This record gives sequence, C-alpha cells and structure tokens, in this order.
Amino acid sequence: MGTHVIKMPDIGEGIAQVELVEWFVKVGDMVSEDQVVADVMTDKATVDIPSPVAGKVLALGGQPGEVMAVGSELIRIEVEGAGNLRESAAAPAAPAPAPAPAAAPKAAPQARVEVAAVTAPPAKPAVAPASRPAPVAREANERPLASPAVRKRAWDAGIELRFVIGTGPAGRVLHDDLDAYLAQDTQTSPAPVGGYAKRNDEQQIPVIGLRRKIAERMQDAKRRAAHFSYVEEVDVTALEELRAQLNQKWGDSRGKLTLLPFLVRAMVVALRDFPQINVRYDDQAQVITRFGAVHVGVAAQSDNGLMVPVVKHAESLTLWGASDEIARLANAVRTGKAAREELSGSTITLTSLGALGGIVSTPVINLPEVAIIGVNRIVERPVVVKGQIVVRKMMNLSSSFDHRVVDGMDAALFIQAMRGLLEQPATLFVE
Repeated sequence: MGTHVIKMPDIGEGIAQVELVEWFVKVGDMVSEDQVVADVMTDKATVDIPSPVAGKVLALGGQPGEVMAVGSELIRIEVEGAGNLRESAAAPAAPAPAPAPAAAPKAAPQARVEVAAVTAPPAKPAVAPASRPAPVAREANERPLASPAVRKRAWDAGIELRFVIGTGPAGRVLHDDLDAYLAQDTQTSPAPVGGYAKRNDEQQIPVIGLRRKIAERMQDAKRRAAHFSYVEEVDVTALEELRAQLNQKWGDSRGKLTLLPFLVRAMVVALRDFPQINVRYDDQAQVITRFGAVHVGVAAQSDNGLMVPVVKHAESLTLWGASDEIARLANAVRTGKAAREELSGSTITLTSLGALGGIVSTPVINLPEVAIIGVNRIVERPVVVKGQIVVRKMMNLSSSFDHRVVDGMDAALFIQAMRGLLEQPATLFVE
C-alpha cells in the first residue's frame, strides 16, 4: 500500500488561492476514482474537486472556511501500489482531520466547475464507490432540509430541527421523523416546550463560501466608491397595459413578458445619450473604460446569497430575446449551473426584489461599474393628472451611482430619460 497526495489544483485565471468551502469525505472513508471530495470557491465560482484515485482517506488538509494556496496539500489517500508520496515529499504534514460533513447535500446557487486535481494517478484499483453517511443529528450551524409545514410544526412544539434525524431524500426531515423524535425518551434531547417559552440557545455561524464573498464585495464597494442614490417615481400604467396586450397576443407562442426586459430596453436606449454611465472605473490605474456594448448584470437571489448573472449585448436583444436570456440565467443560478463567464463582465446592473421591492432602496454598486438601477414594487395609488385625481400604477426607480465618475446632474438626467421611455413605451422602439 502507498500514500497518494492530492494538491490544491490550479483552477486558472491567475488564481493563486481559494477558499475551502466543504468536505464531502472524512478520515477513514473509502473513495472511488472521480468521486468529489471537496468544494472550493474562487471569486466567481464554486469548484468541485474530484479524486483521481481510489482508496482510503488518511488525512484532510484544511478546515471549511480556510483559504488555501494553489499547490498546497489538500488530502492524503491510501492506495494500492506505490502512490506518489515521494513526489510530494516537500509538502507539509497534513493537519488534524477536519470534522465530517453533514449528510444532507447543500444546494449550490453559484457556478460549479469540476477540475482535475494536480497529480498523476497510478494504476486504477477496483474500489466500490463510497456512499454518503446516514443522516445524523446536525451541528448548530447546519440547516436541515424540511418542508414549511414540518418547520412550523417543529416550531410550535419547541423542537430544533437540527436534533431530528431526517429519513427523507437527502436527509429531509419528515412528519414521521418528528413523531419519532417526540416519542423517544432520551436525556440528550431537549424537552419539547411551547412556542412562547423562553429561549437561551445561541448559534455560531461561520461566514464562509459564497456568504463571505458577498460580504467582502459589499464592504469593498461601500469603502471605495462614493455612493449617492437618486429616486424617481414612474407612471407605468401605459407600460403595464402594453405588456398585458403583448402577453395576450404572443404569450403562448413567444413566452410571457415580465417587467424586466422593458427595463433592460429602457436602459439600453437611455445609455445612447449617457455613455459616461456605461463604464467601468479602475481606481487603481485611474482609468475609465467606456463600453459600446451594454452588458446588463441582473441581480438574482439564490438559496445561499446574491448572484449577478450577465445578459451580454443587451443592445442587440428584442424584448423576448432579453426575457429568454434573463430566465435562462436565473435558472442557471438557481440550479448551480451558471458558467464563470456568465457571472462576470457586466457594465451596469439592474436589481429588483419584485413584489417585495418596497418603496425606496439604496442598492450597492457592483464594482468596478459606476451605476446600479434599483426597481421598487408597482402600486396603484391616486395621482393628479391634468387637474384630475385618477388611479395610476406607480413604481419608483431607486438607483445608486459612483460620484467619483458620475456627476449628480448626469445621473438625474439618465434616470429621467429612463422615466420618459417607460411612461411612453412606444418610444422604446422608435429608432
């Protein structure tokens, strides 16, 4: 028997270090060739790390949340044959084993890429694929899978779901699991209490993976860019009437249109007169790059955090073309299949919380861009039109700009241009 050392692979794009997000094996597990053993994260994507060999896990080279250099030791596996330990003699000894991962696989909203580990595999012994461990009680920072009904029942009964063993698919907690938990008589389980009972429990939740990247980018954006926000209300009554007519006529054959493709179109048209807003600012080199193409980042919420897939060359898309691309990218983000290039390269960003959009927001600029357009919810309310009080559909645009690059007057005129296009939607298509 020999020892095979797998090093942190070179993922490309000049990346020198990555964050270890999650282990899918523990010391003592048997792994098969091409089995994913860990997830790591770059600035843009989560990457699956497979094992090029089959064997038994001897040691893990880091803890989730740890930043590791490319080429550092990731995992040691006992294999049949000589292994490659001699080639890795310079590598430091592996630290203490990391804790075993939870049984339930986590949803991955970010892009996922599989890469080959940096190593040359020896002869391939026949080892059966390792199965994931059976569901067990979870740690405090792990969120179990369960339906809303199960979660409400657990809350009403004063049960913390992390203590309940799930027997459903992927460790999902079922009603039967709650019944079994309530029926058991053990001193290690917290006694059921009423929903109004005092609680003194605390949870320590490590900020790692995608959440850490989001935190770092938001902090960096607020520290570096000179944010200022501008809010304008827009009468979208005519726009909503046009959208309803288009959907009634062509919805079955071309697909239903949401508000977003109209907003993308308004941005594209307005930017023709305000090219100084469709830019990226490199504040290190003190260079502004102005783009003819309009690559619109569309902020999308996923299970684990905010992602910004990019609608490339929005200036060349029809309403339905933009709608299809927005839907495709949103689905890719939700299912974890978005490619790295689909999550980068935007020149301006559109963010919307849909029906939860509130009245006013102050969105954070997506550096190195200099503008982000925020969309608030549509509400019906009385307004004065030509001296008469009428009910109209109103919506606010809450947008932020980088004052280092964009003057206040230019920002206001740009939003007013978008307002005019949206309130007179026929002008969106006049060339």
